[in-house]
Amino acid sequence: MSVYEFAILGSAAPEDRATLTATLGNMVADFGLVLGDDIVIHDAATLPHRDKRAAFAATYFGGAVNTDVDAAQEVIRSSAPIIPIIPAGGDFGAHIPDILQAANGLKRRHDDPEMAELAAALLECVGLLRRQRRVFVSYRRTESRAAALQLHDLLTARGFDVFLDTHNIRPGDPFQDVLWHRLVDSDVMVMLDTPTYFESRWTRQEIGRARAKEIQVLRVIWPEHTPSKLTDLAETIYLEPTDLQGHDGPIAATTVDAIILGVERLRSRSIAARYMSITGKLRSDVEKIGASVEGVGAHRAIAVRLLDDRRIWAYPIVGVPTAEILNDVAEKARRADQREVPILVYDHIGIRDAWSAHLRWLDEHIRAVRAIKVSEAGWALAAWEA
Repeated sequence: MSVYEFAILGSAAPEDRATLTATLGNMVADFGLVLGDDIVIHDAATLPHRDKRAAFAATYFGGAVNTDVDAAQEVIRSSAPIIPIIPAGGDFGAHIPDILQAANGLKRRHDDPEMAELAAALLECVGLLRRQRRVFVSYRRTESRAAALQLHDLLTARGFDVFLDTHNIRPGDPFQDVLWHRLVDSDVMVMLDTPTYFESRWTRQEIGRARAKEIQVLRVIWPEHTPSKLTDLAETIYLEPTDLQGHDGPIAATTVDAIILGVERLRSRSIAARYMSITGKLRSDVEKIGASVEGVGAHRAIAVRLLDDRRIWAYPIVGVPTAEILNDVAEKARRADQREVPILVYDHIGIRDAWSAHLRWLDEHIRAVRAIKVSEAGWALAAWEA
């Protein structure tokens, strides 16, 4: 079963396809993922068979003749990102089909024969960057502390940013505010389902709020424990008595490897679902005011046509926006030569009040990019001014 999926469409020469595939393979190897097994790369013929639950992104190689237009149209219909790319001296108007003209694209660079920039953009679209790989471990200290510490260390070694309450909340910080803030900034929750897990209101709230934010849950069930039906929809790994070296862990090496792979697979689904959720909410609000979404391109930039016929680009963000992310969006918009101020779109539910105030301050003082809550997108865009 694949974890992440990509498509190479358009006029890609065989050597271009081979080069990009090799570069993607080298990059994902840093995460312990294997091309052809964990990572699947489609062409137009196999695209209809992709796993719709996996995080997905496509690229379209422009050329003198526009090929695979129907396949590109299908990617657009699914609201998945598709990155047009043209030769260094090429012209988007001449080499890219009309349906992709609104998408944020790239130009090949002479100093990048391995197409590392395109590969990085594709990996960014599915969230496969180290700074974005966030996991939340939910557990009861009295029953699974050793296993939680083990998972923290092993997932960190695999490039994840792991939240564990004993490691990531500083003395003096408001415990629950920080916990919810870190939960909404995570891609996957690992739930260590022990006999008294649901006897704690905090762990009950953690699982409920993870679901409310469409964060995927990997449930690891302790030996001889009958799990609650409240988590039947979660991905599940059952432990045998021989999988535990003590009553609270650590977990046997083979089984813990399966848990880590399960985190990676669920993270792909979580990224896809949460981006689709924000994109869907934005599209709905945009259409309510009579504007339209024209496509999704590089860096998941969403082209929006406003009522006054201006085109603006909205960048959906999963998790908590930061000044670094605002700067990153501004830089991407500048490199893409976008004439309007770009918009960062995010879901504010669960973000700490202090951090929300910080975002408001940034929005008032940094004019190179604007930030809006997805729940208020229609209201803001109906009266949008540069």
